[in-house]
Amino acid sequence: MTDEALFPRPIAHRGLHDRANGIIENTAAAFEAAIAENYSIECDLQLTSDGEPVVFHDDALERLLGLDGLVADIDLATLCATPLLDSRDQDCPLRLADFLDLIQGRTLLQIELKRQRDSDATHLLARTAAELIKSYEGPVTIESFDPELITLIQRFGFNGPRGIITFDYAESGATQSMSEEQRYQLRHLLHWHQTQFDFISCEKSALMLPAIKFWREPWQTGDLLDRPQRCRSAGRARLVRSDSF
Repeated sequence: MTDEALFPRPIAHRGLHDRANGIIENTAAAFEAAIAENYSIECDLQLTSDGEPVVFHDDALERLLGLDGLVADIDLATLCATPLLDSRDQDCPLRLADFLDLIQGRTLLQIELKRQRDSDATHLLARTAAELIKSYEGPVTIESFDPELITLIQRFGFNGPRGIITFDYAESGATQSMSEEQRYQLRHLLHWHQTQFDFISCEKSALMLPAIKFWREPWQTGDLLDRPQRCRSAGRARLVRSDSF
C-alpha cells in the first residue's frame, strides 16, 4: 500500500481544536470541525478504572478537567459526565463506542493507544479497543509509542494498518524511567520482529535517525502548526499533524 493510499488526507491531531474559542481537543466539537475541513482525525485512547476505553490524551486529569488524579483512577461514568475546561459546548470526554458512533465512517481515524501503567491494563486496552473497532464500518489505523500495544491489538483481531510512534529517546523527563537499553531498542525500532508495523509516526527531530532512514515506510511527523498541511520535508515526510505529540 502506498503512503497516499494509507493517508489520503491531512490528519487533525486530536481533532481540529482551538481552546481559545472553546473547541477542546478530543471532543465532538473538534472532530466535527475536522470533518468539516475534510481532514482525517487522530485521537487518543486511555483506560478508566473500570476498564473502559475513553477518548482522552493525558494520563492526569488536571489540564483538561481541573481534577486531581489519573484517568486510570476514575470510573467511566464520572469521567464522561465531567465537562472539559473551557469547552464552549460543555463537551465531556467520549467513550470509544460513542466516538465511533459520532464519526460513522465519514473520515479516516488514526487512534493512538496510550501507554498503560501495567501489563494487565495494556492487554485490556488492546482487547476492548479491538472488540469495539471490529464492528465499525469505516477506515481506521492504530498507532502507539508502546510496541506491545500495536502487537496485542492485532492479536485481538484488528487487521488494519498499525504504526509505531517514535522520537529520538534522548534522556529526559519522559524517558527517565527507561534504561539505556530500552531507549536504544525503541530509538532504533528493534521491536520490528514483534510489531511488524505498517507505518511510522515520528517527531521531525527524529527524521534523520538511522532506523527512520532505513525503513522508509509511510511516515508522519509531528509539529506545532495551526492547521494540518501536506509536507515533504526534503522528501522525508508525508504528513504534518496539527499539534505536537
